[in-house]
Amino acid sequence: MIEKIHIQNFKSIYDLEIEVGRINVFIGENGSGKSNLLEALVFVSASESNMLSNEFLFPRGMRVPEPELMRSAFDEGERDKNIEINLNFKETFKKFIFKHDNQEYTTWIEVEKEKIYNLETDESKLYEHIKLMLIKNIEEDLEKPLNSSQKKEVLKTFQKETKDKLNLLIKTLKNNIDFFNFIIYSPENTALRIFQKEGQIQPLGINGEGLLKLLTVINEYEDQSYIETIIESLQLFNWFEDINIPKDTPQEDKVMIKDKYLYKEFTQRSANEGFLFILFYITLIVAKETPKAFAIDNIDASLNPKLCTKLMTILTELSKKYDKQIFLTTHNPAILDGINLNDEEQKLFVVSRNKKGYTRTKNITVENKPKSSDDEPLKLSEAFLRGYLGGLPKGF
Repeated sequence: MIEKIHIQNFKSIYDLEIEVGRINVFIGENGSGKSNLLEALVFVSASESNMLSNEFLFPRGMRVPEPELMRSAFDEGERDKNIEINLNFKETFKKFIFKHDNQEYTTWIEVEKEKIYNLETDESKLYEHIKLMLIKNIEEDLEKPLNSSQKKEVLKTFQKETKDKLNLLIKTLKNNIDFFNFIIYSPENTALRIFQKEGQIQPLGINGEGLLKLLTVINEYEDQSYIETIIESLQLFNWFEDINIPKDTPQEDKVMIKDKYLYKEFTQRSANEGFLFILFYITLIVAKETPKAFAIDNIDASLNPKLCTKLMTILTELSKKYDKQIFLTTHNPAILDGINLNDEEQKLFVVSRNKKGYTRTKNITVENKPKSSDDEPLKLSEAFLRGYLGGLPKGF
């Protein structure tokens, strides 16, 4: 899971560092840079796949301008400046530097990549590295070097601990590598309603393509708790009774939905838009095949305000259960009321631009959460609408 992001010279982000959690919600004016922050993660994800071409970036939710505008175009004298993005994971640090010659039909090139640990390195080298670090730490504590016999004794004594550290490190690295399939999802009514079988990105396209096939795959898991979680989550809708998802390869592009008030089932083509969006979000989190980290742009689209609040609590619960990291943008204050600022894994950021136009963020915490004039706690939605959090237009 990503713990810290440092972005320099990317679109409206001149120099920005933020510490993130498992669930990250970004609010702010249109054009403040919320999506730019998410697109920086798509950019490094593409780099890890050695696919920095537009053909790879567009289908993952990134808006790709001309190279001068991919950089922070605040000063024409810096039109050749490189983009730098640093990510901190647990036990891992990754640094990316990108350049472009500003010529037509050429692509971005990664000119430098620094990794403290590299999963491509074989396990024996990682093991040797940990042994050296162990000795180094002891020498620093003793403030003197160890002789050869002392080193042998240390390694003998801490052999099991060292091996355990190696196994933990490799597990951590594998989880971090899973991050590099980052996608910004923006589900659309049409794609969800017609249940396209194939999308350019699998298993789910950014607009929801491939949802039926993925539901079918989940329905065939040996562990049926996954599909049961999806069905249970749909109980958000008081009219919902059940959903019939086909097994094996479906002959028709449809699921059958049961409304407890109706005598006859109907397909997703007749379902309301909010139901389809919730079905998409829950499936995205639950499925084993979807990215470990991803973003959803405008999570509130087509949803009732109270449903938005409840959705946030469900997303948080499921993200922990299925080990997913989620980045969300919203303009709906009701989303904020589903955030628990007492949980360190939940983060709320207000995104704005300073006097120079640089994107900046403010992390809203329990300590700096606004209160009423009577010093009473305010709902985050109310604080947002009153302008206490920021992130609202000031020009009118």
